[in-house]
Amino acid sequence: MSAAAPAFTPLEQVSAALSTQGYALLAPADVAALAGTPLAQLEALAPTWDELELDNYLKDGGRYRRRRHSCFVQEGDVLAQTAHRAHWQPVEYNALHGGMHRMFAPVRPATIEQPGWQGLLTALGRVCSAVRGVRTWYVEAHQFRIDTADGIGRPTPEGAHRDGVDYVAVLLVGRHGIKGGETRVFEADGPNGKRFTMTEPWTLLLLDDAAVIHESTPIQPLGEHGYRDTLVLTYRAGAFQGEQ
Repeated sequence: MSAAAPAFTPLEQVSAALSTQGYALLAPADVAALAGTPLAQLEALAPTWDELELDNYLKDGGRYRRRRHSCFVQEGDVLAQTAHRAHWQPVEYNALHGGMHRMFAPVRPATIEQPGWQGLLTALGRVCSAVRGVRTWYVEAHQFRIDTADGIGRPTPEGAHRDGVDYVAVLLVGRHGIKGGETRVFEADGPNGKRFTMTEPWTLLLLDDAAVIHESTPIQPLGEHGYRDTLVLTYRAGAFQGEQ
């Protein structure tokens, strides 16, 4: 595995990178361009991460993760929110928390209504269709805050994993007073991997879930307290997990 500073993918090469290496890493300015929105509209979403609810499903007994979760269906450029539903994954993809119907607090309507949110989710759906062909995309949106109240926070307590979807988008919303949180991307069926740390808010890692496995390392506080905020979006054709 090689370690280096993040090597960003040019915006015009995102589809090709997903097809050939299984992932693309976009700089914040290109994420805003992709979403068709000023970067300030994405940054305006960040305060909503102060309103997340405690994740009570962690099997390690930790209290380091807060989140909200909502689901959408995208057809073309039309994004429609579904009735609130539980998040479910099979144990084959999440050995720690798979097989559980986890009902989290929904993303707040005021968040979903912001143009930055709408532009970002629909733009990523268009990228998925550009690579895989036009599909109806079943989208799950997860707002995460991993904090260091317990001394250490684990962004991926399940370890290196796949999500059981077609594509996964991981967006860094912010890092505050922490060290760690290194991103690692491995070939699913090969020896190669990359590792890097996303530090700029609204950096985007886009993954082909069949081609690569991913994880983020634990975080520790630099001072009294710290946290790491991310937005994780998954895109799956056909149905939500657990519906077929």
